[in-house]
Amino acid sequence: MSVIRQATVDDVPAILRMIHDLAIYEKEPDAVKNTPEKLTEVLFGENPRVYATIAENAAGTVQGFALWFLNYSTWEGVHGIYLEDLYVEPDARGEGHGKALLHHLAATAVERGYARVEWSVLNWNEPSINFYKNLGAFPMEEWSTFRLTGEALEAFGAKAGQPEGSFARG
Repeated sequence: MSVIRQATVDDVPAILRMIHDLAIYEKEPDAVKNTPEKLTEVLFGENPRVYATIAENAAGTVQGFALWFLNYSTWEGVHGIYLEDLYVEPDARGEGHGKALLHHLAATAVERGYARVEWSVLNWNEPSINFYKNLGAFPMEEWSTFRLTGEALEAFGAKAGQPEGSFARG
């Protein structure tokens, strides 16, 4: 049995540990730069815009989490939920915690009139892909995710306000 609840400040260490575990699973063990302070601020600061939902077992032990935020559909004219991370402890998989977390997010979306719940999954992650398909989710086959980050983000952002075709010379 899974108990679903909103995260509290006391959950930050467990969430951050699971973020690190997820990064290891996704073959990016050194990619996490998040800290307890950063995570506490975005989840529980003055104006939080990121949310965490916790799955516990009947004994009250944290078994997984969902970290999400709102997106917006210009076509639908309403918000949706973007699921950034869904993670269940390896020894607790198959006990219904992931499904319970997704049920909670779907119910939240329906209750609030949101148009969708969406997320990304690595193409090689067949167990997760099959799990999501069994829930009725489907891949957006004609869409690709793009990302601007690191040096490319810095360089492109530095050109804001410059005329098209104008490049800084060094």
